[in-house]
Amino acid sequence: MRSTDNRSLRYQVEKWLAPAPTSAVHVTEFGRTRWGRTRYVCVETSSPTGLRVLFFFRHDDSTWHVFPPAADMQKSTTGRIGV
Repeated sequence: MRSTDNRSLRYQVEKWLAPAPTSAVHVTEFGRTRWGRTRYVCVETSSPTGLRVLFFFRHDDSTWHVFPPAADMQKSTTGRIGV
């Protein structure tokens, strides 16, 4: 499951979750965010220390990261509260 392309989702899953070769990795949720329509994927794997779950977000340059793009973060945190 090794990838040399550090832009890929596979590379990011290996980097952040470091699944064992015999561990199963599951996509448990995927879709688009409400605020910016950014693609996201929720990935989980189990380890001896327990269940590990992370969300990955696709950026405009086609890379995957564990944080949403800056424009989406601003939209999600600057919305008005109330009416």
